[in-house]
Amino acid sequence: MAETLCTTPTLAQRIAAPELLIVPGVHDMIAARLARKVGFDVLYGSGFWLTASAHGIPDAGIVGYAEMHERIARLVKVSGATVIADADTGYGGLLNVHHTVRGFEEAGAAAIQIEDQVFPKKCGHTPNRQVVSAEEMADKIRVACEARQNPNTLIIARTDSRESEGLSRSIDRAQLYAEAGADMLFVEALHDVEEMRTACREIAAPMMANMSNGGYTPMLGAAELLDIGYAAAIYPALSGLASTHAIERSYRELKDKGDPRPSQVDLADFRGFCDMIGFPEVWAFDAKWARE
Repeated sequence: MAETLCTTPTLAQRIAAPELLIVPGVHDMIAARLARKVGFDVLYGSGFWLTASAHGIPDAGIVGYAEMHERIARLVKVSGATVIADADTGYGGLLNVHHTVRGFEEAGAAAIQIEDQVFPKKCGHTPNRQVVSAEEMADKIRVACEARQNPNTLIIARTDSRESEGLSRSIDRAQLYAEAGADMLFVEALHDVEEMRTACREIAAPMMANMSNGGYTPMLGAAELLDIGYAAAIYPALSGLASTHAIERSYRELKDKGDPRPSQVDLADFRGFCDMIGFPEVWAFDAKWARE
């Protein structure tokens, strides 16, 4: 029987495969459509970028469970892809984590990422992040693993302790979270390649790299990440930063010159865009039901 998208066994198998799993982040539903058009079948739902695109505010714990549940459900539906969902801190204590895992599973997420920051959390590549105790986070991972109703749902544990506690303690935390049941570990905001190698060497679990353009961690190619020891890499900022830059340049030309034909940005074909977001189905429906 052929495998289908949005099944967690497919994600687990991809992570266990010998090649690096490349997972683009999508900041809105147009990016989700484009990712699928290009051929990506695993996508990352970033709290930072889905918050920014939907609400125009920073990733600082302001947007909560209900809003992110809706965004993840919509991302799963629009993309038809396997989705790794950013669930921040689990949106509270242990009961909140239980509720979050159940809800994100219901929304269609194949993997749920939980971090060890103090609430309200901050973006992992901004200053002044604080973390809860390692034991409290380990309990969150145990609750998350017990809460999942599909045994193939992956629980990803992220630690943001590099800034406040250093590399060695971050590795200790990640190992503790793996022992608590996390399927994949995410040591956020490592500062150089040697730190990345050390973390992958010392943590006995699949590792995920965060290739966030403009962040603290060096931007590396897939081959180098695989050589370092990573099983997967997310690229949460690429679509948001690329589209922001292109839109700003186009708007500046429009304001300065009054010309809607930007000289510095290539525009997508309008008909091709209509096709991508599903207008042919609408037109076919209209034609079928039109009265002569």
